[in-house]
Amino acid sequence: MTALSLLKLRKLDDAIEDCTNAVKLDDTYIKAYLRRAQCYMDTEQYEEAVRDYEKVYQTEKTKEHKQLLKNAQLELKKSKRKDYYKILGVDKNASEDEIKKAYRKRALMHHPDRHSGASAEVQKEEEKKFKEVGEAFTILSDPKKKTRYDSGQDLDEEGMNMGDFDANNIFKAFFGGPGGFSFEASGPGNFFFQFG
Repeated sequence: MTALSLLKLRKLDDAIEDCTNAVKLDDTYIKAYLRRAQCYMDTEQYEEAVRDYEKVYQTEKTKEHKQLLKNAQLELKKSKRKDYYKILGVDKNASEDEIKKAYRKRALMHHPDRHSGASAEVQKEEEKKFKEVGEAFTILSDPKKKTRYDSGQDLDEEGMNMGDFDANNIFKAFFGGPGGFSFEASGPGNFFFQFG
């Protein structure tokens, strides 16, 4: 974290504390709840934000308060699912090319063949990561699925069931058919790829 982002975080924490003290004195002080909820949103504490926006909406049922509550609920929902951008190590504004490059790099890094000499526990963890990378690529490389994912919609609706994809098939399509590559050891922990 940069010094500037630490300073901003400290200011948000101070603002949350000030708002908390204000609502202790007057639990009907809507502006304090709204300010604290916004600070919670900024610090990605979505459950707390939802709680504050619910309190505000129960007190003043306005369109604006309803929308703030819906936005907080959506962010909370999005925060509880897999972050495909984080899995691939790309920014939310990543181009199609950046997504492909990130997939290529992560898929090779976590491919099960690369970890065949590791402990069973490590193999299992790497296989899980390999599948997640394939899943992330499946979503982020498809404009329709990416739009649904970015907007917080469920991907299991409309036939986008994520249980139907196979990470190995994605890998083969990306790197060529069977026998398209192999991992070869060139000493302890060193691997190179041989494309056939």
